[in-house]
Amino acid sequence: MAGYTPMMEQYLAVKAEARDALLFFRLGDFYEMFFEDALTAARELDITLTGRGAGQEERVPMCGVPYHAAEGYIAKLIEKGYKVAICEQVEDPKASKGVVRREIVRIVTPGTVMESRQVGEALNNFIVGVAELDGRFGVSACDLTTGELYVTSFATVREAVKNVLNVYKPVEAVGDPAALAIVEQETRGSGRSVLCTERTSPEDLAWLGRQFPDEPWPHHEEVRRLAVARLIGYLSETQKRSLAHLRTVKAYDPQAYMALDAFTRRNLELTETVRDRSRKGSLLWLLDRTRTAMGARLLKRWIDQPLLDRDAVEQRLEAVEALHRDWMRREELRTELGEVYDLERLVGRIAYGTANARDLNALKASLQRVPAVQSLCREIGSDPLTHLADRLDTCSDISDAIEQAIAEDPPVSVREGGLIRSGFDHKLDELREASRNGKRWIAELERQEREATGIKSLKIGFNKVFGYYLEVTKANLGSLPEGRYERKQTLANAERFVTPELKEKEALILEAEDRMVDLEYETFVRLRDEIAGKIPRLQQLAEGLSALDVLQSFAEVSAERRYTRPEWSCGYEMRIEDGRHPVVEAVTENGVFIANDTELTPESAILLITGPNMAGKSTYMRQVAIISIMAQIGCFVPAKRAELPFIDRIFTRIGAADDLVGGQSTFMVEMKDIQVMTEQATERSLVIIDELGRGTSTDEGMAIAQAVIEYVHHHIKCKALVSTHFHELAHLETSLSSLRNGCMAVKESADGVTFLRKLVPGAADSSYGIYCAQLAGLPDDIVSRAYSLLDGRTSAIRETAAAYSEAPSKPPAAESQQVVQLSMFAESKPDVKPVKPASAAQQKLMEKIRKLDVMRMTPLQALEWLNDAKIQLNENGETL
Repeated sequence: MAGYTPMMEQYLAVKAEARDALLFFRLGDFYEMFFEDALTAARELDITLTGRGAGQEERVPMCGVPYHAAEGYIAKLIEKGYKVAICEQVEDPKASKGVVRREIVRIVTPGTVMESRQVGEALNNFIVGVAELDGRFGVSACDLTTGELYVTSFATVREAVKNVLNVYKPVEAVGDPAALAIVEQETRGSGRSVLCTERTSPEDLAWLGRQFPDEPWPHHEEVRRLAVARLIGYLSETQKRSLAHLRTVKAYDPQAYMALDAFTRRNLELTETVRDRSRKGSLLWLLDRTRTAMGARLLKRWIDQPLLDRDAVEQRLEAVEALHRDWMRREELRTELGEVYDLERLVGRIAYGTANARDLNALKASLQRVPAVQSLCREIGSDPLTHLADRLDTCSDISDAIEQAIAEDPPVSVREGGLIRSGFDHKLDELREASRNGKRWIAELERQEREATGIKSLKIGFNKVFGYYLEVTKANLGSLPEGRYERKQTLANAERFVTPELKEKEALILEAEDRMVDLEYETFVRLRDEIAGKIPRLQQLAEGLSALDVLQSFAEVSAERRYTRPEWSCGYEMRIEDGRHPVVEAVTENGVFIANDTELTPESAILLITGPNMAGKSTYMRQVAIISIMAQIGCFVPAKRAELPFIDRIFTRIGAADDLVGGQSTFMVEMKDIQVMTEQATERSLVIIDELGRGTSTDEGMAIAQAVIEYVHHHIKCKALVSTHFHELAHLETSLSSLRNGCMAVKESADGVTFLRKLVPGAADSSYGIYCAQLAGLPDDIVSRAYSLLDGRTSAIRETAAAYSEAPSKPPAAESQQVVQLSMFAESKPDVKPVKPASAAQQKLMEKIRKLDVMRMTPLQALEWLNDAKIQLNENGETL
């Protein structure tokens, strides 16, 4: 650093403490950046890059942002994945004899952002600590804004790691290199940016002991202790302040919750939609009638982790039922909860020392609602709600202390005064009176000076440079007495003066105001610190109010949507009467949704569903899974009646897409998912597969589909819903004792095909793919040609499919393959005399005739159909 100025040497020394962060170096009213940091910040923030002399021959790159606007610039850098180290002046420049002492006061990272508007009020912002030890993987997850801290562990299995990461969706991860490598691998291509920082500091366990001195760590698994230690050590070193709101480590076993892999969460659209990853259109969007931000966050966690504990689920359902039937008190409860602020984040700011007086008033207003909430819960009369009400701490001592101390409408800044109520502090009241008296004295002085000089425009003003002054226009300068006024400033049209009396009173006023501001700040900080000592009580209250908010949300949507309380089967059976897809029903324009029954028992564990595209197969299968999830989070379900088993995990294979990042095709992605299912599914699982085997050739796809179905039937023996266009697989009903056929009903008429969206027993004989293509607007020539090809090739395709069904593991002979070889431009059969090709209208009519169920038509219906067909042809100028 030889040759640099003292200030630049200080900068370089501070920068060495945060090499992986952009350093915001406070110089007066700006945060300045130098060298590579300046180049990066200028590019990312689109601000001007300049230079500064630093004692060297060449100027060093420099850019800066105003300190009062720094928060927005820091947020932009964090969103782009950078860390920002904030370096402040830590001594009064007036008292410094050399370079002002500066220190890093905090390092802001994606996982340590504290501002709610950057994170989103209804969202968590998790940073995870990870460790791997002896084949076990430990994960700790913390939301610094709310004080939540969780830890779990499991065998180091790729799918298990991915499932837990999908629960927390971390923006940042710290930990052992080996564990971080797994995190990076499992989040690659997820669309989420995760900043990873290696951490193996031996000091981490010391940080852990200081943060949680009473935690019985010997009772925890070692890999869990390491995961928490990595995280706490990192947070302690980067935040450089109290983490008093991190008081409890909530350890849990992943096996206590239903397992949902990334594809299942995406395919069922639990918290975001597949199309644009938006909240609207998801199950979370539908169920969210919460009134608090902390309730909205808890709702998402409940959806992410459905319970496997029947007693815990029944407690939730009991509370929901009580709220469901008492509409009036539920509405009153919603009103009260609507006045409760985000206690979790208020507590976080109090612990961090960033809460202002308005935050304390928000806390007071929230606490004042708790007695009414307690009363309503007890009046409703449900044991779970009464128990919850009894656990709510009103924290009246905290609200009373805030009420007595904090002004009704304080300023945002805690350094400007106006924070403390009159009458709270005797010394403060004296200073305020001195300030008011001084200002009255100045007003009286202004009146006296006007009378003494006869200058009516004379006025007394104030600025931070000169303090108080008398201002006289130049036209009136001759009216001033000699020797009494001391000139301080000359303006274009006036002169400013001071007098000894004015300076003396100014000193008294300013001293009183400075002391007053300092005393108010000291009083406020003392109160804030006292509240910080009671954080565990506030956090427990926040947990109770959040849970109550989610329960009333379930009751509200259940009442509005006519949901019913589910019942639990003793074992395997799943029976749903008039089940509905809750989200599809909610967004249906006319509000009409065709309900369907579901019955899965040991004798009918697998339902093989056939039918056309757009007929509702996928919606039906999804609704069965979503009903199970809703029941296991404690919500009523969209059905007339539901008897359900506890599902330990759900696998879905719906709508596969290429994994471009991993270099895998649609079919390979599908096969890998099937492989995971075969490894991890149990008898208590629910498997949903949509169009199994469609990613490869028809013959091989059908063979794989049958083999997978047989494996599920013979080995896993779980409940499964499988849809397919391979109608030939319907014969499996005769060979697999627990498989039943079902199809989506279709109504055909002279006007076309109507999809009834009703599941009925039996197998479909057509997928109506060409009809769907016609609905999509394909040209008539293509549609007509497709119908022609279908007519000439259907018999050959069926023959080949039959051959596969008889010997699925043996490929057909070469000559058999030649039979089904299709040509898009095949000529007419050689033994048939060429005729004039049928028109599009004639082709369409012939297809309708082929599909007519003549045996079920009355003579009158047949005549009406024939007459309609004749009219349609005549309109086109054609004949039969």
